[in-house]
Amino acid sequence: MPEFRVSDAIPKIIAHRGASVAFPENTVQAFVGARTLGADGSELDVRRTGDGVLVVHHDAHLADGRLIRSLAREELPGFVPTLEEVFDAVDGHFLNVEIKNHDHEPDFDADQEVAIAVVDFLVQRAAGERVLVSSFDFATIQAVRSAGPEIKTGWLFWDDPDRGGANANREIERAVAHGVDSVNPHDPLVDAAVVQAAHEAGLTVNVWTVDEPDRLRELASFGVDSLITNVPDIARQALA
Repeated sequence: MPEFRVSDAIPKIIAHRGASVAFPENTVQAFVGARTLGADGSELDVRRTGDGVLVVHHDAHLADGRLIRSLAREELPGFVPTLEEVFDAVDGHFLNVEIKNHDHEPDFDADQEVAIAVVDFLVQRAAGERVLVSSFDFATIQAVRSAGPEIKTGWLFWDDPDRGGANANREIERAVAHGVDSVNPHDPLVDAAVVQAAHEAGLTVNVWTVDEPDRLRELASFGVDSLITNVPDIARQALA
């Protein structure tokens, strides 16, 4: 299994929602396919159904407009996998589990029940170093740390103008102050100084979402720890 360490010289390649160009995103095929295309692991999105099942899907709604939180697992299309099904399919491959919990979405979970359910699942599966749990919601990250302090966490951020923008150094300081293990910044926010600051603070740096070969190589030269990409095969070739 891949280990994520500040001292790694070559960044890990993490397939964004699985190999999401070659296969339908967030499907078992995309996660299995990511491994065959050279990825070291995959990133995925977790939500919860109305009957409490953790499923892998990016948006709160299905394409037909139905809200996942209001549906039972058996009402979802067959291509939407459960988190358990993905874990079974990838057989130990590294997973960055992003908990979707935005306060502007209809399934916002202020009580952090989804975060606790994810921790319970990961503990039952003895996931250990095979997972990193990330979120754009800081309270969700704190809930994960409280429920499962042994689980590695990553703070996701981007330059969202509707929320006052993001300053990478400020977000690094915030992550350190609250005991988060990694920062997962949006690509445009990252330069060599940001990577150095994060590493000096003891954080790993996992950059999303990067598909262009020259930029992949540039970020690798900065010493980032992992590159989250839609095209793991192209990323592997770019770093070869």
